Parts: sequence; C-alpha cells; structure tokens
Amino acid sequence: MDDSTSDFENIEHPIDPQIRLEIEATLARVERENSVKILFACESGSRGWGFASPDSDYDVRFIYVNPLDWYLTVFPERDVIELPVNDVYDVSGWDLRKALGLLKNGNATLVEWLSSPVVYLADESFLADVRAASQQVHRPERSFYHYLHMARKNYREYLRGEVVRLKKYLYVLRPLMACLWIEQQRGPVPMRFQDLVDAIVTDIGLKAAIAELLIIKRRASESEHGLAMPEINRFLEFHLERLSDVTAPEKEEGLEFSVLDRLLKDTVLRSR
Repeated sequence: MDDSTSDFENIEHPIDPQIRLEIEATLARVERENSVKILFACESGSRGWGFASPDSDYDVRFIYVNPLDWYLTVFPERDVIELPVNDVYDVSGWDLRKALGLLKNGNATLVEWLSSPVVYLADESFLADVRAASQQVHRPERSFYHYLHMARKNYREYLRGEVVRLKKYLYVLRPLMACLWIEQQRGPVPMRFQDLVDAIVTDIGLKAAIAELLIIKRRASESEHGLAMPEINRFLEFHLERLSDVTAPEKEEGLEFSVLDRLLKDTVLRSR
C-alpha cells in the first residue's frame, strides 16, 4: 500500500499530493451521497502500471458495499457508481456483489486492482480477505486469453507502420508479458509493469529497449509518435506468432466458489 505524501517524486507512480487529497475528498463524497462504504480504492491505468505521461489522467477505481437492505430486494438496483470524466479524473467503482461475481468469472482487471502500487483507501481486513479469495478462485486460463486478445488487437491496430504511437508499445508489451507470466505459472498477474519486465525479460538488448521506451513515455505526451523499435517488434512478433493458435477457454466444471459467498455475507454484515 502506497500512502506516502511524496508520491509525486516517484517517477514510476507519480501522484501529486494535492490531487491525492482531492481524490480522497471525492471518495468521501461518494460515500455520503450514495450511502455506501468504500472498501478499497486504488489507481489503475498508466499511473498504476508505472508508465504515466505528464498529461495522463488519474484512473481511480473502487469497490464499495451497500447497506444490508440493498441486497434484500427482488428488484436489484444499479451496481456501479461512475463520476463524470474530465481531463484529470476518471473515477468509478463496483458494488461488492458485482465485484465478487466478476472475480468468479476470472476478471483479470479486478485481480490487477488488488495489487495496485497506489492505494487511496482500504479496509485492511477486507483487502486481506479479498486478496486471499482471489488466490483461491484464480482462473489463469481466462486471464491468459483476456491478455492475449488485448495484445493481438493492439498490435494489429497500432504497431504495423514505420512510425507508431509510442504508448501503444506498452499496451501490447504489458498484456503479452502477462500471458508469459501466466504461462510460467507465476500466479495472478501483478499490476506493476516493471514486475513483469523483471520476471519475464532476460535479453539485455530487449531490456534496454524497454527502458528507453519507458523514459520516452514518462516524458512525452500521450499522443507522442516515433519510429518503430525493431528490438521490441521482434519480441512481440515472435510470441504473438507462437501463441497464434490459442483460442478462448472452454467452460470449466466443478469449480468451488463458496469463499466468495462467505466474503460477501461477512462483509455486508460487518459493514451494517
């Protein structure tokens, strides 16, 4: 958990202290106006991954719990809270039941949130419980296909020219390395990009090329273009070709998800 007030000095996960205070105030307002309790709130997107540009916005994601009566109705209410998006903030959250349902279905994005290097708010007991539950219900085959589909799509759409939008390299590298992480049976994929690089990349030339790309991305605007980077292209093309026959996973049978039911019940009752 990152609760430092000097986050803005952290080149990898730059969080302006004033912006942090504004985000915390926004989360408190969300609780008041919606009569909910936020259990966990973190930074997602490029600031969480570790390659934000100077003009990157703040992608704040949270999980919240409603009062008990909200769950005891025949007609379910809206289970998402979304604030208006502007040039600085993108703030949204999922109700606990929705979040645990997505965890059951192998949602890779939610798993990433739980390892975010930047946490704005956390019920420590809940966070420990949901992290433990995510380990128990981890569905690597679904995460693998999710990341592979993302890598294929972004490569096909953005990286086939001689001049490319440089940020898009990271939007192919990161999901592809997540696939390799899963292939090597390393467990749930972490949010932090550097963790993937350190574990997956062994070639010195490729590591240097990725380090150069990160320097450019952290200094340039989101729309910065540049010449294609052959060292990175070779890595991407080799593994995308190697994994070209992978298809969506079959529906699994006999999986055990009672831990999620218990977590929902215990959290709702504890939060009354």
